[in-house]
Amino acid sequence: MTGTDGEEGAGGAPGPERALPHPVVGEDVSHGRLSARPSASPPGFAEGEPGTHHLEGRALLRVPPSAGAGAPVRPYWLVVVLHGAGGTAEQALTWLLPQAGSGRLLLLAPQAAGSTWDVVEGGYGPDVARLDAALRGVFRRFPVDPAGVAVAGFSDGASYALSLGPANGDLFGAVLAFSPGFMAPMVHHGHPRVFVSHGRDDPVLPVGACSRRLVPELVRSGHAVTYREFGGGHEVPPELATEALRWWVDGPRPAARP
Repeated sequence: MTGTDGEEGAGGAPGPERALPHPVVGEDVSHGRLSARPSASPPGFAEGEPGTHHLEGRALLRVPPSAGAGAPVRPYWLVVVLHGAGGTAEQALTWLLPQAGSGRLLLLAPQAAGSTWDVVEGGYGPDVARLDAALRGVFRRFPVDPAGVAVAGFSDGASYALSLGPANGDLFGAVLAFSPGFMAPMVHHGHPRVFVSHGRDDPVLPVGACSRRLVPELVRSGHAVTYREFGGGHEVPPELATEALRWWVDGPRPAARP
């Protein structure tokens, strides 16, 4: 049962889709796969206006202030930020926007088609397709470092990030998961680094049933995991948002991809 901004109901973790198992695991949107890929020098590049822009599919893109006329063009880094159940793309931007600074960091916040992400409501498909379309649009317009793409989320968004991240480790080099409840990748490509935070007093997604269970599973799967518990509830403390971004930006980077 879901409520506002990821409130799945106290006492236990939510789960992924409840549909029958897929007879064949494939490499398409119904299995959580994204096809959009960045380029450090896209043919349609045009420096975007700073600010927050509305994209097709109700996604939001935050573009930082430009380096100024005549400055060398450096590729951006990009974080996909996923809202919680009943939440909005606007809310998702607020968690990382204060920490994003004025560097070359793009924040892309898609809006779920339903009250939460498709994998929770019946299976991968519509939200994966919408995110893929938004990513293709961004990658056409902006030079993005192929080794500088991450996915982040809070609550249901964190669960979705932990599901899309391992399935698309050939796109995402890192996953930032704030108070996740579950993970449900149907395929695995690569091993993105993972940052997980969770409040010890979380009444919505109890830490014992969620992150304390998920983190060992991630480690056993071969992911390098940084885990932070904090004295609080169902929230994204600003200091942990800052730490997570620094962990990603300053940490080891995956090998550059073509």
